[in-house]
Amino acid sequence: MKQNVARLESPGRIPGVDLARGLAVLGMYVAHLTVVTPLEWSRPETWLGVVEGRSAILFATLAGVSLGLIGSSIRSVANGQDATRARRSPIMIRAVLIWALGLLLLSLEVPVFVVLPAYGLLLLIGAFMVSWSTRALVITAALTAAVAPYIVTMIDGAGPPERGGAGEFFADVFGWNYPFVLWLAFVAAGIIAGRLIRGGAGPTALLLGSGLTLAVLGYAVFGPVGNQVVDRYGADLPTGSTPWLLSVFRDDPHSHGVGEVLGSGGFALAVLALSVFAGTTALRWVFWPVRVIGSMPLTAYTAHLVVWGIWIMVTPGVGSDIHRLHGFLALDPFWPITLGVTAGCIVWALVWGKGPLERIVHALSSGAAEWNEPDIQNQRGHGLERGL
Repeated sequence: MKQNVARLESPGRIPGVDLARGLAVLGMYVAHLTVVTPLEWSRPETWLGVVEGRSAILFATLAGVSLGLIGSSIRSVANGQDATRARRSPIMIRAVLIWALGLLLLSLEVPVFVVLPAYGLLLLIGAFMVSWSTRALVITAALTAAVAPYIVTMIDGAGPPERGGAGEFFADVFGWNYPFVLWLAFVAAGIIAGRLIRGGAGPTALLLGSGLTLAVLGYAVFGPVGNQVVDRYGADLPTGSTPWLLSVFRDDPHSHGVGEVLGSGGFALAVLALSVFAGTTALRWVFWPVRVIGSMPLTAYTAHLVVWGIWIMVTPGVGSDIHRLHGFLALDPFWPITLGVTAGCIVWALVWGKGPLERIVHALSSGAAEWNEPDIQNQRGHGLERGL
């Protein structure tokens, strides 16, 4: 047990990354399991609405952070193998396993968009990005943030896919509710962030400043323009018209607008940087339960959906009509599920260490490269197998 407690404090490990992952998972718990009032920055009583959309974006950004943290470490233990294959193979296998788990969770028919299919796809693409230069990643993130919102808006403009049709199949398989053509910006930014936080306080402060700057640009500059256009003319505008071009600047959650990409992406980077700073202080012990959740995010995320699905099945009347989500939320599931899963994660971490799903994913993917796990722990301290 002592060894498992020390695992989160191992040399080279970055406690703040676990903390940020834990916050992302708990944020999705709040967004999924409570009725959240839409966020208005001028009304403190609505600030809990910060979890809407931003938690999933923080989750995706942290996928890139994991890639940024492991890149050079895998190269250093390649032992003469082709470096590109050594970097990509384990990551790609993990990506496919996470994607498949996401499809399996969709069969629970829980009334929420499951992020794992999109996460797996993003991780798969990120496996090819991990060796890119920082300059190439910056250009990719910037171009994606500027162009992809218009691509996604045009695709979504055709309306929701027909139930049971090819469009719905595509949306499920590719996790289109979190469109990969746009969310690649978060992965690219996360890889850059992973490289920065390796460098200590100075680069982490730069990351914090960059995140805050992007958040201001998204929420205070671009977002209000798009929001005002949508409020005045509606969202159904002629494609290519000036109002349509400006409407894509919007920043509301899940709008996939330029304002959301910049604002929520910057928010994610700022949360990461603040978490890294907090992890260097005694606060890391105050937030130890959150860090435990962050050390096994795949297990914690999956557990709340499985419990949710079982709860709906065994509760008469819940999930039997079109108001299945509201009916479930009326049962006040947040605290029972959150406290139950947190307690389970803590017990598992103390007794067995690495999360159960993380163990399975690591075991199935580690054969793709001849990794020496103890050496990787000492060199990296915070590899991908410690997250998803």
